[in-house]
Amino acid sequence: MVLVIGTGGAGLRAAIELAEAGIDVLAVGKRAKEDAHTALAAGGINAALATMDPEDSWQQHAADTLKESYLLADPRTVEIVTRGAARGIDDLERCGMAFAREEDGRISQRFFGAHKFRRTAFAGDYTGLEIQRTLVRRAEQLSIPVLDGVYITRLLVHDGAVFGAYGFDLARGTRYLFHADAVILAAGGHTRIWRRTSSRRDENTGDSFRLAVEAGARLRDPELVQFHPSGIIEPENAAGTLVSEAARGEGGILRNALGERFMSRYDPDRMELSTRDRVALASYTEIQEGRGTPKGGVWLDVSHLPRRTIMTRLPRVYQTLMDLQMLDITREPIEIAPTAHYSMGGVWVRPEDHGTDVRGLYAIGEASSGLHGANRLGGNSLIELLVFGRLTGRAAAAYSQSLSAQPRSASGIAAAREEVGRLLAADGPENVRALQRAIRDIMTEHAGVVRNEEGLRTGLAELGVIERRMEDIGVHPDIAGYQDLAHAFDLRSAALAARATLEAALERRETRGCHNRSDHPGMDPALRVNLVWSPTTGITRETIPAIPEEITSLMEEVPTEGKLVE
Repeated sequence: MVLVIGTGGAGLRAAIELAEAGIDVLAVGKRAKEDAHTALAAGGINAALATMDPEDSWQQHAADTLKESYLLADPRTVEIVTRGAARGIDDLERCGMAFAREEDGRISQRFFGAHKFRRTAFAGDYTGLEIQRTLVRRAEQLSIPVLDGVYITRLLVHDGAVFGAYGFDLARGTRYLFHADAVILAAGGHTRIWRRTSSRRDENTGDSFRLAVEAGARLRDPELVQFHPSGIIEPENAAGTLVSEAARGEGGILRNALGERFMSRYDPDRMELSTRDRVALASYTEIQEGRGTPKGGVWLDVSHLPRRTIMTRLPRVYQTLMDLQMLDITREPIEIAPTAHYSMGGVWVRPEDHGTDVRGLYAIGEASSGLHGANRLGGNSLIELLVFGRLTGRAAAAYSQSLSAQPRSASGIAAAREEVGRLLAADGPENVRALQRAIRDIMTEHAGVVRNEEGLRTGLAELGVIERRMEDIGVHPDIAGYQDLAHAFDLRSAALAARATLEAALERRETRGCHNRSDHPGMDPALRVNLVWSPTTGITRETIPAIPEEITSLMEEVPTEGKLVE
């Protein structure tokens, strides 16, 4: 049996591949599978189908991806994804997904930023939701067992090989012991450890990072985090919720508290259509230099656009702001600030099958690393789920079938059981939620859009204090369930992910893509490496393989006129 942890697009695609291969599979997730994080993705999914631009190719898709990564993506991973992208779209069609199409039946494809050609397929502005629905439907057809509301606390490892996982039911506290030949980790990234994030409450808390590292795996480039320029500021429980970049694409204007259209200072040619990292840096600079709004943001104004344009081209933005703030964007500007959006680093994996340092343990999706480097090409995250969901499912199936026996460890199981019991008995004075907020404050203050040595060292010192306070937490399940126990594990995940991010950000003494070091503003050729982190060995530098000549010859500047640059 293969256990899949995470029921978003990556996890479900892997489970489907396993089931279709005749392998017993079980998928578990913290939240309902219909509401996984994949459902929030709006823009589209990339593949060089050449339905709109016949000259497109997987090689050009690879070239665009590598260039946008600031040369930190693994060329082997990039080739696998871009070569396999068309198959990923075919798989979705086979499972019944309805893509937007041209009148003659071709799949429609549109420009996304930094793509040379139109290669982003879509389904309205609900592409991720439609992918998730399609995969859930196929999983149900295959009778794949899926457990919702299960929190995994520890991977079970013996002699360098995984043999299962331990967890509990979030509502009832029932303990689960899962024995498995292989485990596929698809539980997301770590962007929730910042104060403002596009991730929802209690997801992307670094679960994947902690589970993998405690099992013996390593992390790669945890400091490379993409900040989206337009997250709302209030209400507090929704801070960081995205205002789609379509708002800028349709003609939205950014202004500071003085009423100045400030992008003229940062990118006078592209203005609001500049790259995501540059717009985020511009907004951050305006706020830091005292030209931000009283609540610490800038204004995004679409009120000058025709009401019909807003209601037909930006309906989700309109509805979101009306629901959350009772704000009519056809009349008033939106107060926004940069928000942590996507973990481009993650668990170290092999490019071929996404296997880790631990035998039988795989990581896919935002939990993994290798494809995005220092800046993610818009639309690539969804196709990554499809490509590596299939390939990793196949690899896990082969590994499972190759085992003649599966050694287990009674002491490992006892340690996992004792860990949960110890936390349930914890009755210290420290509040778990307060410590989680403290970590988010540290990361926002010292490892946000712009970093420097002094701030990162201060952040590490402050994190050390939090780690010591974590020894005196209290855990108190109540009539509503065992969420407080989950929060205690989330806190441990956040602390580990924060330490890895701060230490790697300190080591990367350069500015490259999403990683802005004010004390090292240039790009250092010697740091065109991946930084691999573990709590036992610290940080090592990993050489990136050479890019094939057929790809480097295509890595040219992409025209941006009329496009929103991602």
